[in-house]
Amino acid sequence: MATMKAAVFYQPGGPEALKVEQRPIPTPKLGQVLIQVKAFGLNRSELFTRQGHSGSAVTLPRILGIEATGLVSQCPGNEFQNGQRVATCMGGMGRLFDGGYAEYCVVPVKQVQAVTTELPWETMGAIPEMLQTSWGSLFKSLKLKKGDRLLVRGGTTSVGLAAASIAHNHGCYVAGTTRRKDREAMMKSAGCDEVFVDDGQISKQIGQEKDKFDKVLELVGTTSLLDSLQCGKEGGSVCMTGMVGNAWNFEKFSPMESIPTAVNLTTYAGGPEDFMATPLEELAAQIKEGTLKVKIGKVFRLDEIVEAHRVMEENTAGGKIVVLT
Repeated sequence: MATMKAAVFYQPGGPEALKVEQRPIPTPKLGQVLIQVKAFGLNRSELFTRQGHSGSAVTLPRILGIEATGLVSQCPGNEFQNGQRVATCMGGMGRLFDGGYAEYCVVPVKQVQAVTTELPWETMGAIPEMLQTSWGSLFKSLKLKKGDRLLVRGGTTSVGLAAASIAHNHGCYVAGTTRRKDREAMMKSAGCDEVFVDDGQISKQIGQEKDKFDKVLELVGTTSLLDSLQCGKEGGSVCMTGMVGNAWNFEKFSPMESIPTAVNLTTYAGGPEDFMATPLEELAAQIKEGTLKVKIGKVFRLDEIVEAHRVMEENTAGGKIVVLT
């Protein structure tokens, strides 16, 4: 039986809970595709799953990974041809069924996009989840329009940097937040027109109503959401997408006190249909042309998955973490 290398976890724990071992290469059924994985990005939702926070839907042992990029190896229904460059994410990957932390993975054809634009694999591996999250947050949830003033809370995250670049290209004024002033140049090169050093009270730095934002993308989470709501102007919207603050819930939340009058609060989670609605080919072409910036923090090999997760947990990558198989 042909085997592959995969990172498996048997019980919740720290980064060392991930074990690299040999597993049988899965066989695709009709309606599925077997992808030879070349690269995948790391995501904080995988960290939460590894820690045991994803609930009873995750049966163990499990190969993690909510995204993957690579080459089609087998496709029984011929929806894709062998050797095509493809990307996939979401739809239960790494939770309901084995995901992308492996040399091969099987996924439904309905959550796979072909990408003909040739990018280095470390770049390809960075983009599926990052771009669908950025694109979906901006255009599905926030309904971003040309000329909008956008604030990205958590602007040095990989999604934040991508969102800033996409919004800048869309003709928006973009501001981003960071806790470190030395990240300002990086954020401006990604597309930010203005950078706030986040002291937890960005709303006080903004001040007047005219300086507030039409749209706010919240990537830090509940730890800064209440302040981000105060940054939205009347008629504006705040979308909570990220959770890098590692807090899932509020201890106390009073909507009448916490949400300013006429400021809309929404969320974005993203699913396979959102991934398929993301113009990945168009965005990949922009990356190749240099008009869309993608910030890759660190690149690891599959054998280094424990260290890669440790860097993600410590939040020290300075961009998207990518693993090559």
